[in-house]
Amino acid sequence: MEIEVVGSSGKHITNISSIPDSATILDIKNQIHEAKKGPYAGRQMLRLEARGKPLKDSDSVVKVGLKSGSKVYLKDLGPQIGWSTVFLAEYAGPLFVYLWFYSRPYIFYGEGAASKPYAQVVHYAAACWALHYVKRLLETVFVHRFSHQTMPLQNLFKNCGYYWGFAGYVAYHVNHPLYTAPCCTQVYISLGFFLLSELGNLSIHLLLRDLRPPGTNERKIPYPNSNPLTALFKYVSCPNYTYEFYSWLAFTIMTQCLPAGLFTLAGLYQMSVWALGKHRNYKKEFEKYPRGRKAIIPFLL
Repeated sequence: MEIEVVGSSGKHITNISSIPDSATILDIKNQIHEAKKGPYAGRQMLRLEARGKPLKDSDSVVKVGLKSGSKVYLKDLGPQIGWSTVFLAEYAGPLFVYLWFYSRPYIFYGEGAASKPYAQVVHYAAACWALHYVKRLLETVFVHRFSHQTMPLQNLFKNCGYYWGFAGYVAYHVNHPLYTAPCCTQVYISLGFFLLSELGNLSIHLLLRDLRPPGTNERKIPYPNSNPLTALFKYVSCPNYTYEFYSWLAFTIMTQCLPAGLFTLAGLYQMSVWALGKHRNYKKEFEKYPRGRKAIIPFLL
């Protein structure tokens, strides 16, 4: 089999020949790179049409319908960076920024701030914030299995700006000397809900990890296991996002802080976009996908 590689504008780049039927899209990318007609495979995006859907590395040439004389459209995605590196930077920053405000208030509020003791909820908030991001760092190293190895380098700055910026915004207000703490009952109920949601989020990540064998991009329909916290899979396709939203909603109620609420709403919006996309992909890929599931919010969204 021989195929033609063209640019997004349709300009001829090269021909790739001697392609066996068992070859994958990744094999074609590697051949393009070896022929010095394109960047390394991680920077390449191949499509059957100039503005078509990107082809998956794991797909075979036969599966996507390539045959002798076919064209593939090549796009250079630009400098890439590993997903795990991005996640580590995203999560280490908010941990450092928040605890900096918490442990060094005099830097941000003046020397007199250190003499005023924190309300108990401020200590709980710092512990919850640290727990969440330490958990995310450990999950990145020991739990997550990424379907893609890299992402555009520019996303690192965008994502870090979002997480680091909101960390400073929330921390500035929660640790402020003029911060007013809510009642104890509200704090303790919300704290319990936060911890339960964090445990639920971890349970979902472990279940999803076990669905994908190491070194593969295999996808399966996720179902609840013996852990009762995974029962959310009966109602939504992405319960990890659901628990994430519940965690920050609990944090917002516990601290009664407007910036925390804005962070929660911004996160809910972005996670809803991701969840709706994954929900559509699940239904498209699996004919017997459970029809009663929503994307992220049970019975609603």
